[in-house]
Amino acid sequence: MAGKLTTFSKLLITMLIVGAVVIGGKYVLDNTEAGQDIKNQTENVQGSGNAGSSTTPKTNSNASSSGGLSSQNIIKVGVVTWGGYAGGQYFNEGFEPTKNSRFYKDYGFALEFKVLDDFVASREAWKQDDVDLLWQTVDAFPTESGALAQFDPVILFQADWSRGGDAIVVRRGINNVSDLRGKKVAVAELTPSHSFLLWMLEAAGMTQNDIEIIPQESAIQAAQIFKSGRVDAAVVWSPDDILSVKAVPGSRVLESTKTASNIIADVFYAKRSFVNANRDRLQQLYEGWMRGAAEINNSASARRKAATILGQEFTERGTALSTDEAAEMIGNVRLVTHGDNKNFFGLNSAYRGVTGEKLYTEMSNDYYDLGHTGDKMPPTWSAVNFPSLVMNTTLTGEEHFPEKTKEFATVTKADETKAAIATKRVSISFRTGEFKLDENSKYIIDKEFVPIANAFSNARIRIEGNTDSSGSRATNVALSKKRAQSVADYLIAEYNMPRNRFVVVGNGPDKPVASNNTDRGKAQNRRTDFELISE
Repeated sequence: MAGKLTTFSKLLITMLIVGAVVIGGKYVLDNTEAGQDIKNQTENVQGSGNAGSSTTPKTNSNASSSGGLSSQNIIKVGVVTWGGYAGGQYFNEGFEPTKNSRFYKDYGFALEFKVLDDFVASREAWKQDDVDLLWQTVDAFPTESGALAQFDPVILFQADWSRGGDAIVVRRGINNVSDLRGKKVAVAELTPSHSFLLWMLEAAGMTQNDIEIIPQESAIQAAQIFKSGRVDAAVVWSPDDILSVKAVPGSRVLESTKTASNIIADVFYAKRSFVNANRDRLQQLYEGWMRGAAEINNSASARRKAATILGQEFTERGTALSTDEAAEMIGNVRLVTHGDNKNFFGLNSAYRGVTGEKLYTEMSNDYYDLGHTGDKMPPTWSAVNFPSLVMNTTLTGEEHFPEKTKEFATVTKADETKAAIATKRVSISFRTGEFKLDENSKYIIDKEFVPIANAFSNARIRIEGNTDSSGSRATNVALSKKRAQSVADYLIAEYNMPRNRFVVVGNGPDKPVASNNTDRGKAQNRRTDFELISE
């Protein structure tokens, strides 16, 4: 039978138990989320006990300064001053990572949005893992994807289409893109502004060599030099389009992404190593972001809340931005849905519009030809896109459907003579007296015009048939209209474009571009003009 414990033995055991409790408690406080919450709450109470105290809760390396979230439960997202990221910021209940975030409530983590308006600094932050996801537009991504190859960047999802956020402002006397020929144009090279300008020139059958580029470091600087009167035009971001027009008498917005609606696509990319280590969370991030975007698109109150979040954040950072102004910023974009992302990544076989691959490939070729990607072509689309997040996400309901095709008003007689924004001339050969398209003509249309028609999907298209002077005028006018109509019918049937989008005109021999006294001149006059016009 064991003997009784002595008084000293009891004291020793008591001290060991107390010590174990203290050590265990310290471990819980320092190494668990619950412990961090207790410490933060205690420090807040202590700080509030002193009148006028501005003490802030302390943190350690395992905890965020917001809501006591551990760093392992935060995904850092690098953004710029732009309304297109509202879906994620709204679902996160703000820019900071907190337990109020719906990402945290639904998935167990939160986002931290870091505003990095300096382009170079933002890329360095991404390289150094100060941010996990970073913005870019898919059109400009070819200019840096090669330089970032050692980090193996991959595009995860699309956040928005620019719908008015990018614009070309011009001085008095410039009425269409062709009028820019020989003029000085300020633009931030290798940015979405540059891509927008290249597309506009292409729509007018022009190239960058037809204008004088005045390179700027940013769209803001492009606006400033335009307002100083040193250039004829500038590619700017909203709201600098409005401010520029106010500052320069007689100036106007020549064109914006309201009609050039499928050119500037904001996407987010990450290092492949980060993606492989965080696939489940990134898919949940994408799902929550799309849920937020769908709510904003379908609810006035949700849109107002998103604008309030955006406005408050920038006001706190020193840039006054009212809720109404923030709402206008969000209104200058199309917050894309899950259905839009499926289209963007080419996961919908019935979709015939602009995809990420088409944009990326087109701009890879353009920037390579201009010498902006070094001596090598940028990586292919298959090397830089990561469609798995979209492929493995299921979101049902009409709010997650892709954007509907724009409905155009019935064509009027006035549309036949309305001033064109841009005109591209394409030679389509017809047999004498015939108006049906052969396979070669369809190939030319596919290659030379369809990309422009899709990129400018909110613009009306006028198709003008033209002939040489051989034969009677009346016969040529009727034949040229039938030929123009056959082109429109092909685009409607093959690419599902709205019938009311097309204004069909037969000019016959009335608009020659060369002399009808030579065979070469006649061939130039037998053409089809594609013109972009506003409604």
